[in-house]
Amino acid sequence: MSHIILFDIDGTLVLTGGAGGRAMHRAFRDVFNIEDAFDGIPMPGRTDLSIIRDALKQAGLVHEDGPITRLRDRYFHHLAEALEERHPRKVIMPGVRELLDALHRRDDVFLALLTGNFARSAQLKLEYFDLWRYFRCGAFADDAEDRNQLLPIALERAAIHGAPGLSPERVIVVGDTPRDVACAAASGARAVAVATGPADVATLRACGADVVFEDLTDTDRFLALLG
Repeated sequence: MSHIILFDIDGTLVLTGGAGGRAMHRAFRDVFNIEDAFDGIPMPGRTDLSIIRDALKQAGLVHEDGPITRLRDRYFHHLAEALEERHPRKVIMPGVRELLDALHRRDDVFLALLTGNFARSAQLKLEYFDLWRYFRCGAFADDAEDRNQLLPIALERAAIHGAPGLSPERVIVVGDTPRDVACAAASGARAVAVATGPADVATLRACGADVVFEDLTDTDRFLALLG
């Protein structure tokens, strides 16, 4: 096995049509009777845990484990419902299924997730699009609030599931925000950025991505990164 490839979810693999944001707002209303609690709080590239802590702080609420657990559980409930709602921007990103099929067929690649989603919300989103089955494990917001701490955890999980220990340049992080690029850089991994999220090609290049794609439709070009 020559490479471990760690994929982000939102903006990289899929768009949920804002299902996650709607579900978070509804969960906060259920638990704390506060509307629009996440207004003004940036979400792209961050962990769900850090987003929730900011919302609790903004609302003047205690951000301890108990309230976070209640909010998280209601979020999962509402996310399952929100994913079923119609929305024109609820799609698999261009080229993603073809790329995952090509990578899945190779015996020299280990596929896993590195995402700011909680493990359960990651599963709900990817199962909705029939993409969960491609990934053996991952690192999630349950594991750390700081995204930069997730890559070593992802590699530990990959090792448990049979991946070998590889040098950092053999680990590829695929994401759509400067935070994904920073996460890769923090552990010495290669950052492959895709401009299908909030950041354009120029922004992703400027923040230090090793390779930038407009989207993931060019499967052969991506596979060429594996040598």
